Amino acid sequence: MNRAFKPADILLPKNVDMKKWATIACDQYTSEPEYWENAYSLVGDSLSTLKLILPEIYLNTPDVEKRIESINENMSEYLSSGVFEEYKNAFFYVERVQSNGILRQGIIGMIDLEEYDYSKGSRSLVRATEATVLERIPPRIKVRENASIELPHILILIDDKDRTVIEPVGERTDDMKLLYDTSLSQGGGSIKGYLVNSADNEKISAALDSLADANVFEEKYKIKNASPLVFAMGDGNHSLATAKTYYEQLKAKNPDKDLSCHPARYALVEIVNLHSEALQFEAIHRFVKNVNVSDLLENMKAKLSASTDKSGASQSFKVVTRSGEQTYYINKPTSNLTVGSLQSFLDEYLSETDAEIDYIHGTQTIKKLVDSDDKIGFILPDIHKSELFPTVIKDGVLPRKTFSMGHAEDKRYYIECRKIV
Repeated sequence: MNRAFKPADILLPKNVDMKKWATIACDQYTSEPEYWENAYSLVGDSLSTLKLILPEIYLNTPDVEKRIESINENMSEYLSSGVFEEYKNAFFYVERVQSNGILRQGIIGMIDLEEYDYSKGSRSLVRATEATVLERIPPRIKVRENASIELPHILILIDDKDRTVIEPVGERTDDMKLLYDTSLSQGGGSIKGYLVNSADNEKISAALDSLADANVFEEKYKIKNASPLVFAMGDGNHSLATAKTYYEQLKAKNPDKDLSCHPARYALVEIVNLHSEALQFEAIHRFVKNVNVSDLLENMKAKLSASTDKSGASQSFKVVTRSGEQTYYINKPTSNLTVGSLQSFLDEYLSETDAEIDYIHGTQTIKKLVDSDDKIGFILPDIHKSELFPTVIKDGVLPRKTFSMGHAEDKRYYIECRKIV
Protein backbone atom coordinates (compact mmCIF):
# COMPACT_ATOMS: atom_id res chain seq x y z
CA MET A 1 0.00 0.00 0.00
CA ASN A 2 1.51 3.35 -1.02
CA ARG A 3 2.31 5.40 2.04
CA ALA A 4 1.59 8.93 0.85
CA PHE A 5 -1.84 8.97 -0.87
CA LYS A 6 -4.64 7.09 0.86
CA PRO A 7 -8.43 6.68 0.90
CA ALA A 8 -10.19 9.20 3.14
CA ASP A 9 -13.42 9.64 5.07
CA ILE A 10 -15.05 12.07 2.65
CA LEU A 11 -18.09 14.24 3.32
CA LEU A 12 -20.63 15.12 0.64
CA PRO A 13 -23.81 17.16 1.10
CA LYS A 14 -27.24 15.57 0.82
CA ASN A 15 -30.22 17.13 -0.96
CA VAL A 16 -28.60 20.37 -2.06
CA ASP A 17 -28.39 22.32 -5.31
CA MET A 18 -24.89 21.17 -6.32
CA LYS A 19 -24.36 24.10 -8.67
CA LYS A 20 -24.82 26.49 -5.75
CA TRP A 21 -22.89 24.20 -3.40
CA ALA A 22 -19.71 24.21 -5.55
CA THR A 23 -17.37 27.22 -5.32
CA ILE A 24 -14.21 28.09 -7.24
CA ALA A 25 -10.83 27.92 -5.44
CA CYS A 26 -10.43 30.74 -2.92
CA ASP A 27 -7.16 32.02 -4.43
CA GLN A 28 -8.74 33.03 -7.73
CA TYR A 29 -10.02 36.45 -8.84
CA THR A 30 -8.02 38.19 -6.11
CA SER A 31 -8.21 41.52 -7.92
CA GLU A 32 -11.79 41.14 -9.17
CA PRO A 33 -14.26 41.73 -6.31
CA GLU A 34 -17.17 41.65 -8.76
CA TYR A 35 -16.63 37.89 -9.26
CA TRP A 36 -17.09 37.17 -5.57
CA GLU A 37 -19.96 39.64 -5.19
CA ASN A 38 -21.74 37.81 -7.99
CA ALA A 39 -20.97 34.45 -6.36
CA TYR A 40 -22.62 35.50 -3.09
CA SER A 41 -25.59 36.83 -5.05
CA LEU A 42 -26.01 33.54 -6.94
CA VAL A 43 -25.84 31.45 -3.75
CA GLY A 44 -28.18 33.58 -1.66
CA ASP A 45 -29.52 31.64 1.32
CA SER A 46 -28.68 28.21 -0.14
CA LEU A 47 -26.27 25.74 1.44
CA SER A 48 -22.88 26.30 -0.18
CA THR A 49 -19.15 25.79 0.23
CA LEU A 50 -18.94 29.56 -0.36
CA LYS A 51 -20.02 29.89 3.27
CA LEU A 52 -17.26 27.53 4.40
CA ILE A 53 -14.25 29.19 2.75
CA LEU A 54 -12.54 32.58 2.84
CA PRO A 55 -11.90 34.04 -0.62
CA GLU A 56 -8.37 35.40 -0.48
CA ILE A 57 -9.51 38.76 -1.79
CA TYR A 58 -10.83 39.29 1.77
CA LEU A 59 -7.75 37.94 3.57
CA ASN A 60 -6.52 41.39 4.58
CA THR A 61 -9.82 43.22 5.00
CA PRO A 62 -10.70 44.81 8.38
CA ASP A 63 -13.54 42.32 8.96
CA VAL A 64 -11.46 39.19 8.26
CA GLU A 65 -11.72 37.91 11.87
CA LYS A 66 -15.49 38.18 11.74
CA ARG A 67 -15.54 36.35 8.41
CA ILE A 68 -13.44 33.50 9.81
CA GLU A 69 -15.67 33.24 12.88
CA SER A 70 -18.74 33.01 10.65
CA ILE A 71 -17.08 30.29 8.55
CA ASN A 72 -16.33 28.20 11.64
CA GLU A 73 -19.91 28.61 12.86
CA ASN A 74 -21.23 27.51 9.48
CA MET A 75 -19.00 24.43 9.52
CA SER A 76 -20.26 23.40 12.96
CA GLU A 77 -23.85 23.99 11.94
CA TYR A 78 -23.51 21.97 8.73
CA LEU A 79 -21.98 19.07 10.68
CA SER A 80 -24.54 19.09 13.49
CA SER A 81 -27.61 19.54 11.30
CA GLY A 82 -26.96 16.51 9.10
CA VAL A 83 -26.04 18.32 5.88
CA PHE A 84 -23.37 15.71 5.08
CA GLU A 85 -23.16 12.02 4.30
CA GLU A 86 -19.77 10.47 5.08
CA TYR A 87 -18.08 7.94 2.79
CA LYS A 88 -15.58 5.95 4.87
CA ASN A 89 -12.15 4.91 3.58
CA ALA A 90 -12.99 6.12 0.08
CA PHE A 91 -11.40 7.34 -3.11
CA PHE A 92 -13.58 9.47 -5.39
CA TYR A 93 -13.04 9.47 -9.15
CA VAL A 94 -13.95 12.81 -10.76
CA GLU A 95 -14.48 13.91 -14.35
CA ARG A 96 -14.30 17.64 -14.91
CA VAL A 97 -15.32 19.03 -18.28
CA GLN A 98 -13.46 22.33 -18.42
CA SER A 99 -14.70 25.56 -19.97
CA ASN A 100 -12.90 24.58 -23.20
CA GLY A 101 -14.80 21.26 -23.37
CA ILE A 102 -11.76 19.07 -22.55
CA LEU A 103 -12.14 16.33 -19.92
CA ARG A 104 -9.88 16.32 -16.86
CA GLN A 105 -9.80 13.14 -14.75
CA GLY A 106 -8.74 12.94 -11.13
CA ILE A 107 -8.87 10.87 -7.96
CA ILE A 108 -9.64 12.41 -4.57
CA GLY A 109 -8.01 11.01 -1.44
CA MET A 110 -5.77 12.27 1.34
CA ILE A 111 -2.06 13.03 1.43
CA ASP A 112 -0.03 12.05 4.47
CA LEU A 113 1.66 15.28 5.56
CA GLU A 114 4.50 13.27 7.08
CA GLU A 115 5.50 12.49 3.49
CA TYR A 116 5.48 16.16 2.40
CA ASP A 117 8.26 18.71 2.71
CA TYR A 118 7.94 22.05 0.94
CA SER A 119 11.49 23.25 1.71
CA LYS A 120 13.94 23.80 -1.12
CA GLY A 121 16.04 20.69 -1.71
CA SER A 122 13.37 18.39 -0.32
CA ARG A 123 13.70 14.68 -1.10
CA SER A 124 10.21 13.70 0.05
CA LEU A 125 7.62 11.75 -1.96
CA VAL A 126 5.40 14.87 -2.00
CA ARG A 127 7.11 18.13 -2.94
CA ALA A 128 6.37 21.74 -3.74
CA THR A 129 7.08 22.77 -7.33
CA GLU A 130 7.29 26.49 -6.58
CA ALA A 131 8.86 28.45 -3.76
CA THR A 132 6.65 28.63 -0.69
CA VAL A 133 6.30 32.16 0.70
CA LEU A 134 6.43 31.62 4.44
CA GLU A 135 4.79 34.99 5.13
CA ARG A 136 1.66 33.76 3.39
CA ILE A 137 1.13 30.87 5.81
CA PRO A 138 0.20 32.57 9.15
CA PRO A 139 -2.93 34.31 7.78
CA ARG A 140 -4.07 30.98 6.36
CA ILE A 141 -3.37 29.23 9.66
CA LYS A 142 -5.95 31.56 11.21
CA VAL A 143 -8.54 30.14 8.82
CA ARG A 144 -7.59 26.52 9.56
CA GLU A 145 -6.80 26.50 13.28
CA ASN A 146 -10.41 26.55 14.51
CA ALA A 147 -11.97 24.90 11.46
CA SER A 148 -13.76 21.59 11.95
CA ILE A 149 -13.62 20.56 8.29
CA GLU A 150 -11.36 21.14 5.29
CA LEU A 151 -12.28 21.65 1.66
CA PRO A 152 -9.62 20.93 -0.98
CA HIS A 153 -8.70 23.01 -3.99
CA ILE A 154 -5.33 21.25 -4.07
CA LEU A 155 -4.37 19.51 -7.32
CA ILE A 156 -1.31 17.27 -7.12
CA LEU A 157 0.41 15.99 -10.24
CA ILE A 158 1.72 12.50 -10.96
CA ASP A 159 4.03 11.83 -13.92
CA ASP A 160 2.23 8.78 -15.29
CA LYS A 161 2.97 8.68 -19.01
CA ASP A 162 1.67 5.10 -19.33
CA ARG A 163 -1.65 6.11 -17.68
CA THR A 164 -1.64 3.36 -15.06
CA VAL A 165 -3.25 5.10 -12.07
CA ILE A 166 -6.26 7.28 -12.92
CA GLU A 167 -7.31 6.42 -16.45
CA PRO A 168 -8.05 2.69 -15.81
CA VAL A 169 -10.52 3.73 -13.10
CA GLY A 170 -12.26 5.99 -15.61
CA GLU A 171 -12.95 2.99 -17.82
CA ARG A 172 -15.18 1.44 -15.13
CA THR A 173 -17.64 4.21 -14.33
CA ASP A 174 -20.58 1.96 -15.30
CA ASP A 175 -19.76 -0.16 -12.26
CA MET A 176 -19.37 2.74 -9.83
CA LYS A 177 -21.88 4.77 -7.83
CA LEU A 178 -22.50 8.22 -9.33
CA LEU A 179 -22.30 10.69 -6.45
CA TYR A 180 -22.96 13.97 -8.22
CA ASP A 181 -23.35 15.39 -11.72
CA THR A 182 -23.64 19.16 -12.05
CA SER A 183 -22.76 22.19 -14.10
CA LEU A 184 -20.53 24.74 -12.37
CA SER A 185 -21.29 28.42 -11.87
CA GLN A 186 -19.74 31.36 -13.69
CA GLY A 187 -18.35 29.47 -16.67
CA GLY A 188 -16.70 26.59 -14.80
CA GLY A 189 -17.91 23.82 -17.10
CA SER A 190 -19.30 20.71 -15.40
CA ILE A 191 -18.24 17.86 -13.11
CA LYS A 192 -19.19 14.29 -12.17
CA GLY A 193 -18.04 12.40 -9.10
CA TYR A 194 -18.03 8.63 -8.55
CA LEU A 195 -17.33 6.39 -5.56
CA VAL A 196 -14.39 4.16 -6.45
CA ASN A 197 -14.95 0.46 -5.76
CA SER A 198 -12.82 -0.97 -2.95
CA ALA A 199 -11.07 -3.38 -5.35
CA ASP A 200 -9.88 -0.40 -7.38
CA ASN A 201 -8.53 1.25 -4.22
CA GLU A 202 -5.86 -1.44 -4.08
CA LYS A 203 -5.09 -1.12 -7.81
CA ILE A 204 -4.60 2.64 -7.46
CA SER A 205 -2.19 2.14 -4.58
CA ALA A 206 -0.26 -0.59 -6.43
CA ALA A 207 0.14 1.62 -9.50
CA LEU A 208 1.42 4.49 -7.34
CA ASP A 209 3.87 2.08 -5.68
CA SER A 210 5.28 1.34 -9.11
CA LEU A 211 5.85 5.06 -9.79
CA ALA A 212 7.72 5.26 -6.48
CA ASP A 213 10.02 2.32 -7.26
CA ALA A 214 13.60 3.58 -7.16
CA ASN A 215 14.69 1.62 -10.23
CA VAL A 216 11.71 2.78 -12.29
CA PHE A 217 12.35 6.34 -11.17
CA GLU A 218 16.06 6.29 -12.09
CA GLU A 219 15.31 4.86 -15.53
CA LYS A 220 12.57 7.42 -16.24
CA TYR A 221 14.61 10.51 -15.36
CA LYS A 222 18.12 9.16 -16.03
CA ILE A 223 19.15 10.24 -12.53
CA LYS A 224 21.20 8.10 -10.16
CA ASN A 225 20.71 7.95 -6.39
CA ALA A 226 17.81 10.40 -6.36
CA SER A 227 14.90 10.06 -3.97
CA PRO A 228 11.72 9.37 -5.95
CA LEU A 229 9.38 12.31 -6.50
CA VAL A 230 5.88 10.89 -7.03
CA PHE A 231 3.55 13.75 -6.10
CA ALA A 232 4.33 17.29 -7.30
CA MET A 233 2.21 20.28 -6.39
CA GLY A 234 0.08 21.63 -9.19
CA ASP A 235 -2.40 24.05 -7.58
CA GLY A 236 -2.86 24.94 -3.93
CA ASN A 237 0.79 25.00 -2.85
CA HIS A 238 0.19 27.36 0.07
CA SER A 239 -2.94 25.52 1.15
CA LEU A 240 -0.99 22.27 1.54
CA ALA A 241 1.87 24.15 3.22
CA THR A 242 -0.65 25.61 5.67
CA ALA A 243 -2.02 22.15 6.48
CA LYS A 244 1.55 20.91 7.01
CA THR A 245 2.45 23.85 9.26
CA TYR A 246 -0.69 23.48 11.33
CA TYR A 247 0.00 19.76 11.83
CA GLU A 248 3.61 20.44 12.86
CA GLN A 249 2.40 23.07 15.35
CA LEU A 250 -0.09 20.58 16.73
CA LYS A 251 2.70 18.03 17.28
CA ALA A 252 4.87 20.64 18.98
CA LYS A 253 2.07 21.58 21.39
CA ASN A 254 1.37 17.93 22.22
CA PRO A 255 4.80 16.26 22.49
CA ASP A 256 3.50 13.39 24.63
CA LYS A 257 0.51 12.54 22.44
CA ASP A 258 0.35 9.96 19.67
CA LEU A 259 -0.96 11.93 16.69
CA SER A 260 -0.26 9.22 14.13
CA CYS A 261 -3.99 8.78 13.47
CA HIS A 262 -5.05 12.38 14.02
CA PRO A 263 -7.12 13.71 11.09
CA ALA A 264 -4.94 16.84 10.90
CA ARG A 265 -2.03 14.62 9.83
CA TYR A 266 -3.67 14.40 6.41
CA ALA A 267 -5.01 16.79 3.78
CA LEU A 268 -7.72 16.10 1.21
CA VAL A 269 -6.42 16.52 -2.35
CA GLU A 270 -7.09 15.54 -5.94
CA ILE A 271 -4.36 13.83 -7.96
CA VAL A 272 -4.20 14.46 -11.72
CA ASN A 273 -1.96 12.98 -14.40
CA LEU A 274 0.57 15.47 -15.76
CA HIS A 275 -0.01 13.89 -19.20
CA SER A 276 -3.73 14.69 -19.30
CA GLU A 277 -4.65 16.60 -22.45
CA ALA A 278 -6.68 18.91 -20.22
CA LEU A 279 -3.60 20.24 -18.44
CA GLN A 280 -2.05 23.18 -20.19
CA PHE A 281 0.52 25.11 -18.22
CA GLU A 282 0.09 28.86 -18.43
CA ALA A 283 2.21 31.61 -16.99
CA ILE A 284 1.00 33.58 -14.00
CA HIS A 285 1.47 37.25 -14.75
CA ARG A 286 2.45 40.12 -12.45
CA PHE A 287 0.37 43.21 -11.70
CA VAL A 288 1.76 46.09 -9.64
CA LYS A 289 -0.25 49.08 -8.40
CA ASN A 290 0.46 52.25 -6.43
CA VAL A 291 3.86 52.47 -8.07
CA ASN A 292 5.95 55.06 -9.90
CA VAL A 293 5.89 53.29 -13.25
CA SER A 294 8.69 55.33 -14.85
CA ASP A 295 11.01 54.72 -11.90
CA LEU A 296 10.25 51.01 -11.86
CA LEU A 297 10.99 50.69 -15.57
CA GLU A 298 14.28 52.58 -15.28
CA ASN A 299 15.41 50.35 -12.43
CA MET A 300 14.29 47.23 -14.33
CA LYS A 301 16.30 48.25 -17.37
CA ALA A 302 19.39 48.78 -15.26
CA LYS A 303 19.08 45.67 -13.09
CA LEU A 304 18.27 43.20 -15.87
CA SER A 305 19.95 45.05 -18.71
CA ALA A 306 16.49 44.96 -20.26
CA SER A 307 15.74 46.69 -23.52
CA THR A 308 13.35 46.58 -26.46
CA ASP A 309 16.21 45.38 -28.67
CA LYS A 310 16.14 41.58 -29.01
CA SER A 311 19.83 41.18 -29.98
CA GLY A 312 20.06 37.48 -29.13
CA ALA A 313 18.51 37.64 -25.65
CA SER A 314 16.98 34.34 -24.48
CA GLN A 315 14.44 35.78 -22.05
CA SER A 316 11.62 38.19 -22.81
CA PHE A 317 8.29 39.42 -21.45
CA LYS A 318 5.69 42.06 -22.21
CA VAL A 319 5.18 45.21 -20.17
CA VAL A 320 1.66 46.65 -20.08
CA THR A 321 1.11 50.28 -19.12
CA ARG A 322 -1.81 52.60 -19.63
CA SER A 323 -0.21 53.79 -22.86
CA GLY A 324 0.13 50.31 -24.36
CA GLU A 325 2.29 47.17 -24.56
CA GLN A 326 6.01 46.74 -25.15
CA THR A 327 8.20 43.62 -25.33
CA TYR A 328 11.40 43.75 -23.27
CA TYR A 329 14.40 41.44 -23.63
CA ILE A 330 16.62 40.49 -20.67
CA ASN A 331 20.33 40.67 -21.45
CA LYS A 332 21.46 40.01 -17.88
CA PRO A 333 19.26 37.16 -16.60
CA THR A 334 19.50 36.16 -12.94
CA SER A 335 17.59 32.88 -13.32
CA ASN A 336 17.18 30.06 -15.83
CA LEU A 337 13.54 31.12 -16.23
CA THR A 338 12.22 34.51 -17.28
CA VAL A 339 9.84 34.54 -14.34
CA GLY A 340 12.76 34.02 -11.97
CA SER A 341 14.74 36.95 -13.35
CA LEU A 342 11.74 39.28 -13.25
CA GLN A 343 10.54 38.14 -9.82
CA SER A 344 14.00 38.62 -8.30
CA PHE A 345 14.04 42.20 -9.53
CA LEU A 346 10.47 42.92 -8.39
CA ASP A 347 11.09 41.47 -4.92
CA GLU A 348 14.07 43.76 -4.41
CA TYR A 349 12.46 46.85 -5.90
CA LEU A 350 9.08 46.53 -4.20
CA SER A 351 10.65 45.88 -0.79
CA GLU A 352 11.67 49.54 -0.76
CA THR A 353 8.30 50.97 -1.81
CA ASP A 354 4.65 50.95 -0.76
CA ALA A 355 3.57 49.41 -4.05
CA GLU A 356 1.48 46.24 -4.07
CA ILE A 357 1.91 43.17 -6.28
CA ASP A 358 -0.68 40.62 -7.33
CA TYR A 359 -0.43 37.44 -9.39
CA ILE A 360 -2.90 37.30 -12.23
CA HIS A 361 -4.23 34.51 -14.45
CA GLY A 362 -4.95 35.61 -18.02
CA THR A 363 -3.51 38.32 -20.24
CA GLN A 364 -6.85 40.03 -20.77
CA THR A 365 -7.27 40.50 -17.03
CA ILE A 366 -3.85 42.18 -16.85
CA LYS A 367 -4.79 44.56 -19.64
CA LYS A 368 -8.09 45.40 -17.95
CA LEU A 369 -6.46 46.07 -14.57
CA VAL A 370 -3.86 48.51 -15.92
CA ASP A 371 -6.26 51.44 -16.10
CA SER A 372 -4.22 54.26 -14.53
CA ASP A 373 -0.72 55.70 -14.60
CA ASP A 374 0.30 54.16 -11.25
CA LYS A 375 -0.29 50.58 -12.44
CA ILE A 376 1.83 48.23 -14.54
CA GLY A 377 1.48 44.66 -15.76
CA PHE A 378 4.04 42.05 -16.78
CA ILE A 379 2.95 39.30 -19.18
CA LEU A 380 5.23 36.27 -18.90
CA PRO A 381 5.86 33.37 -21.30
CA ASP A 382 4.46 29.90 -20.61
CA ILE A 383 6.64 26.97 -19.53
CA HIS A 384 6.21 23.47 -20.95
CA LYS A 385 4.79 20.95 -18.51
CA SER A 386 7.36 18.34 -19.54
CA GLU A 387 9.98 20.53 -17.84
CA LEU A 388 8.30 20.35 -14.43
CA PHE A 389 9.35 17.05 -12.84
CA PRO A 390 12.95 17.03 -14.18
CA THR A 391 13.47 20.64 -13.06
CA VAL A 392 12.12 20.07 -9.55
CA ILE A 393 14.14 16.84 -9.19
CA LYS A 394 17.42 18.39 -10.37
CA ASP A 395 17.17 22.04 -9.31
CA GLY A 396 14.55 22.15 -6.56
CA VAL A 397 11.51 24.41 -6.52
CA LEU A 398 10.74 26.94 -9.23
CA PRO A 399 10.20 30.65 -8.43
CA ARG A 400 6.86 31.25 -6.75
CA LYS A 401 3.82 31.70 -8.96
CA THR A 402 5.65 30.38 -12.02
CA PHE A 403 2.78 28.60 -13.70
CA SER A 404 -0.92 27.91 -13.56
CA MET A 405 -2.72 24.85 -14.83
CA GLY A 406 -5.27 26.46 -17.10
CA HIS A 407 -7.65 29.39 -16.83
CA ALA A 408 -9.10 30.68 -13.56
CA GLU A 409 -12.55 29.27 -14.31
CA ASP A 410 -11.03 25.79 -14.73
CA LYS A 411 -9.52 25.68 -11.24
CA ARG A 412 -10.83 23.15 -8.76
CA TYR A 413 -14.25 23.86 -7.29
CA TYR A 414 -14.90 23.00 -3.64
CA ILE A 415 -17.34 20.10 -3.38
CA GLU A 416 -15.92 17.40 -1.07
CA CYS A 417 -15.06 17.98 2.60
CA ARG A 418 -13.30 16.09 5.42
CA LYS A 419 -13.33 16.41 9.20
CA ILE A 420 -9.99 17.59 10.62
CA VAL A 421 -10.83 17.50 14.34
